Amino acid sequence: MGSSPTTEPSVPPESGPPAPPPDGRPVPLRRHRPLLLLLTEQLTSSVGRQVTALALPLLAIAHLSAGPLGASALMAMTYLPGVLLSPLIGVAVDRARLRRLLVSVTWAQVPVIGSVPLAAALDGLTWPHLLAAAAVSGALNSTQSVALQSCLPRVVPSERLLPANSSLTGARTVGLIGGPALGGILIGIVDPAPALLVECAAYVIGGALFLALPTALNRSVNDADANAKSRIDALKEGLAVIRRETLLRRQALAAAGLNLGGGAGSGLFILYADQELGLPPWQLGTVYAAYAVGMGTGVLVATAATRALGMARTIQVCALGAGAALFLIPAASLGPAFPVLVLYELLFGLLATVWSIAMTTGRQLITPAHLLGRVNSFLQAVLTATLPLGAFAGGWLASRVGIVPVLIGAAAVALAGASSLWFPRDLLADVERAAQKS
Repeated sequence: MGSSPTTEPSVPPESGPPAPPPDGRPVPLRRHRPLLLLLTEQLTSSVGRQVTALALPLLAIAHLSAGPLGASALMAMTYLPGVLLSPLIGVAVDRARLRRLLVSVTWAQVPVIGSVPLAAALDGLTWPHLLAAAAVSGALNSTQSVALQSCLPRVVPSERLLPANSSLTGARTVGLIGGPALGGILIGIVDPAPALLVECAAYVIGGALFLALPTALNRSVNDADANAKSRIDALKEGLAVIRRETLLRRQALAAAGLNLGGGAGSGLFILYADQELGLPPWQLGTVYAAYAVGMGTGVLVATAATRALGMARTIQVCALGAGAALFLIPAASLGPAFPVLVLYELLFGLLATVWSIAMTTGRQLITPAHLLGRVNSFLQAVLTATLPLGAFAGGWLASRVGIVPVLIGAAAVALAGASSLWFPRDLLADVERAAQKS
C-alpha cells in the first residue's frame, strides 16, 4: 500500500542518506564518504580550536595585560552570542541549504580569527577588537555545531546514527588531546598571535571538506514550508516539539543540572587541587590526562553499551553515574587525593561521553528532520549558558563558604538534574520505539 507524501513532513529522496549499493548491503561506515568528510573536518577543526583556546587568553595577557576580569570577559564572549542568538540560529539552520551554510560559516571564521594576529603584528590590537572577534567566532561556532547535528541524519541512515555519533565524538576527542599539546609547542616557539593561524588553516580545510559533501544537502528538508511561516511562527513550532516530547524537556533539565554542577566543579578544580589538596603539577597533569582516557574509552564502548542496555537505560544510567561521580571531587579531601581524582576523571569522562552520544542519537531519532535545527539550537543554548553560569556561581559561593561545601552542593545539583531522567518510569519509551523502528 502506498502512502500520501503530504501526510507528514519527509525528507525528499534527493536529500536523504545515500542509497545502498546494488547488492543491498549498506556501505561500511569506514568507507562512507560523507561521514569520512565530517570526521576529518571535526578532527581538523577541533585541533585548531584547542590551539586557539590556549593562545587567545595568552595573547590577551601578553598584548593587553589582561587580568582575571579580562580573561573572564573573553571567555564569556565566546559563549554569550550562541546563547542569545540560538532561536535565530535554529530557524536559519532548518531553512538553510546545509552544505552552503556549513561552508559559509566555516570560511567566515578565517578573516574573523585572522584579523587578530594581523592587528597584533601591526601593534593595533585592542580590547574591543579582541572581544568582537571572540563574539563573532563564538556565534559562527554555534551555528556550525547546530548545522552539523542536523546534517548527520541526512547523510547517515537512522540505524547507524549511534556509531556515526560515536565516531564524530572520537574525532573531537583526538583534537582535544592533541590540540593543547600542539598549541603549547607553537606558543613556546612563536608569539601566541601567530599560533592563531593554525585555526585559520583548519577552517580553510574544513570549508573545503564541507564543500565536498553531497549536493543534496543544499535542498531544504521542507521547501514548501521554509518561507511560509514567519521566524516567530517557525520558532514556536520548534518549541512546540520540545513541549510535546517529554524526553527533550527532561534532556534539557538533566543537561542543565549536570552543567551547573560540572561547571562549578571545573571552575574550582585547579584552585582546589593546588591549595586544598597540594597536588604537584605532574599529578595534576596526570589527572587531566585521565579525563581524555575516559572520553576515549567512552567513544569505544558507546555503541556496544547502548546495544546491550538499550538506549533508554544507557541514557538513564550514564547520566546518573556522571552526576554521582562528581562527589569524588570533594571526597578527595578525605583520603589519598591523587588516585581518587584520577578515578573521578576516568569515570566522568567515560559516563558523560556515552551519555552525550546516546542522547544526541535519541534526539535525532525522535525529532522531525525539518525541526532538528531549532531543537538542537535550544538544547545547545541550555548547555552553553549553564556551564559558565555554574563556574561563576561556584566561584562566588566558594569565596563565602569555602571550596569543599560548594563542591558537595555542585555534585548534588548535577545528580538531581540527572535523576529527572528516571521519572516518570516510562519517560524514555519513545526513544526505544524510535530506536527499534530504525
